[in-house]
Amino acid sequence: MISEVSNINTEIVSNRNNIESFVKRQQTIMDKLKILTDAAKYDVSCSSSGVERKGNGRDMGNCSAAGICHSFSADGRCISLLKILFSNECAYDCKYCINRRSNDVQRATFTPDEVCELTMNFYRRNYIEGLFLSSGIVGNPNYTMELIYQAIYKLRNVYRFRGYIHVKGIPGADPLLIQKIGFLVDRMSINLELPTADGLRKLAPNKHRKNILAPMRQIQQGIQQSKNEIVLYKNAPEFVPGGQSTQMIIGATPENDYQLMMVTQSLYENFSLKRVYYSAYVGINEDKDLPALANATPLLREHRLYQADWLLRFYHFRAEELLSEKRPNFNVLLDPKCDWALQHLEQFPVEINRADYQTLLRVPGIGVKSAQRICGARRTARLSFEDLKKIGVVLKRALYFITCSGKMMYNTKIEEDYITRNLLSVHERLPFDRDGVTYKQLSLFDDGQENIRLFEHVRGAKINIQNLSV
Repeated sequence: MISEVSNINTEIVSNRNNIESFVKRQQTIMDKLKILTDAAKYDVSCSSSGVERKGNGRDMGNCSAAGICHSFSADGRCISLLKILFSNECAYDCKYCINRRSNDVQRATFTPDEVCELTMNFYRRNYIEGLFLSSGIVGNPNYTMELIYQAIYKLRNVYRFRGYIHVKGIPGADPLLIQKIGFLVDRMSINLELPTADGLRKLAPNKHRKNILAPMRQIQQGIQQSKNEIVLYKNAPEFVPGGQSTQMIIGATPENDYQLMMVTQSLYENFSLKRVYYSAYVGINEDKDLPALANATPLLREHRLYQADWLLRFYHFRAEELLSEKRPNFNVLLDPKCDWALQHLEQFPVEINRADYQTLLRVPGIGVKSAQRICGARRTARLSFEDLKKIGVVLKRALYFITCSGKMMYNTKIEEDYITRNLLSVHERLPFDRDGVTYKQLSLFDDGQENIRLFEHVRGAKINIQNLSV
């Protein structure tokens, strides 16, 4: 009896594999595009700024340092970065991932030539300026990275594409593959996935922290070595000139904001990352180790983490200044900079005409550019509140924390409760959706339909896009 059941199960698996194989053979590049643009929307780490490369008169395209993270989303926003997965096949079974091995989802895999065809056709019509390419694990990390390498190599050397390329590295792949791809792309990223090793063991048993950190270290060292060689030899090839980034899922595991900020600070200091991205956990799969599907991570939390991340990178704050073990989470009502200032009122008010640049950066309402302008303008004249307004200082926040020539703008109290009430009376600009009801996570793609529509235009095909399901 057991033998008969085993034979039946084997036959079912065999039939399922045959059906899937047949379906894949029938998939057009259009079908794959629909599946793999939609599958890529959960990866947010695809910033493209920081690289400047002019056209050379022979090859196709160029790259602007001003940033090109655009493409065409479903609501008509201009987004000129083609963002796709090479494949949503995956040998891993991460509990939080829609593409995990145990999920019954429609699968697709591009060929290297198909990735090149898509990129070039979109580029020639001026729909995109670059490519963001990630992938599930097809078979094993080495095989997956080899496929990605073939696609990028052909784009650069066969199709002569010089536009922006960002590739998501696969942890566990051979370091030689990482190195070869690094000399072809502008930016690489290795997803940290979860903030702690314990969380990774619990929710992503196939992934290991060591395998994630090893390629991050390799990329960091390769970038530094490349910079040193360029100093000596101007024509030396550049290795990942746009730097590397990573992404953390927040809310799938119980870490607080203080722990997340400490991990972020460590990544910036130890791996020289350009960006750390935060992705609020979206309930997709049901599992006893995951939050309930109804308990979505508040996107306002993601918003506060990005604000704090900005303070770490550009305002010279430390994570331990913003939060502590006794106060482990950000104030949902106030942005982290205002909240910090209210906890340190002994340092205010700041005299605008005397304070140094670092002190000015810590004043709510004063940004990097306005602090630089203040330092430049006061060399020739004493600044007034009217001058600050012209410079770009947000006085509705700054007025509680500054003086000009020893005087405050209004007769205000330097008291936490008083300032808090007044700050809350001025509504903060938050990422509300169109109806102003909920916080909406920024996403390059709400779905893949617009890319399909554009590709149909490129190919000249005449099918009814309206019949495609979202």
